[in-house]
Amino acid sequence: MFLHNKKLMYTVRVDEPDPAFAKLLLEQFGGPNGELAAAMRYFLQGWNEPDGARRSMLLDIATEELSHLEMVAQTLSLLLKGSPSELVDQVEGSYLGELLDGDMPTAADIALNSGANILGGGGARLTDSQGTPFTAAYIDTLGEPASDLRSDIAAEARAKIVYERLIKLTDDAGAKDTLTFLMTREIAHQKMFEAALAAIESSFPPGTLPGNEKLGHAYFADSGDFGGGGENGAGATQGFGLAESHTTWGFTLDDKPAEQAARQEVL
Repeated sequence: MFLHNKKLMYTVRVDEPDPAFAKLLLEQFGGPNGELAAAMRYFLQGWNEPDGARRSMLLDIATEELSHLEMVAQTLSLLLKGSPSELVDQVEGSYLGELLDGDMPTAADIALNSGANILGGGGARLTDSQGTPFTAAYIDTLGEPASDLRSDIAAEARAKIVYERLIKLTDDAGAKDTLTFLMTREIAHQKMFEAALAAIESSFPPGTLPGNEKLGHAYFADSGDFGGGGENGAGATQGFGLAESHTTWGFTLDDKPAEQAARQEVL
């Protein structure tokens, strides 16, 4: 059961209308790294999670993401409120400006002309900044906790970066304040998912099959010659050094093409 508390999680404010920035902000409304995608991802995982602690965390965060979606919607509304129709038209063409001016009052006009405008019939639409409709294809849940939590951490990291870029693209102090709150909560969620992953014993590799031990430690220098010969080889050897020096996993460098080495190992 959901209960809607009409008080926003954080006070949303915008100092000046800015329809161009509103269009960019749609990325966090109906885009692949946006708040709706995050909420649906975590609800799906939580509803299917047998572990009580992980289920609680996932559903808590999913519910918070819905509150973030509400905040983004409110920010979009404020960014468009009071915008002259000619300014809006510069962003989205004549339809939206005419709608705000009351020149297209009928539902038929709205239905026929909604297209990929920032607002459809006066409200935020579930699209990204390019007008692409939201799709469930954004939800990449697998149903395996260790895999899903790593994906969740990556999703929160991407969302943080999108908010960071949006903050840099506006001079509006009110919008920056709102987006900084949202960005910071993405950091908090990353930490929560990291903690949940750390609580799973033997979480790597994900799943139940261990794989081939020797192949699992091999570093194939497939982009250059073994030992750093040539421009591509030097890059490949540096990659091996990066992998080997920042883990206790332990890698062996192999100059045979990956497919050849794998076939030999199997045989």
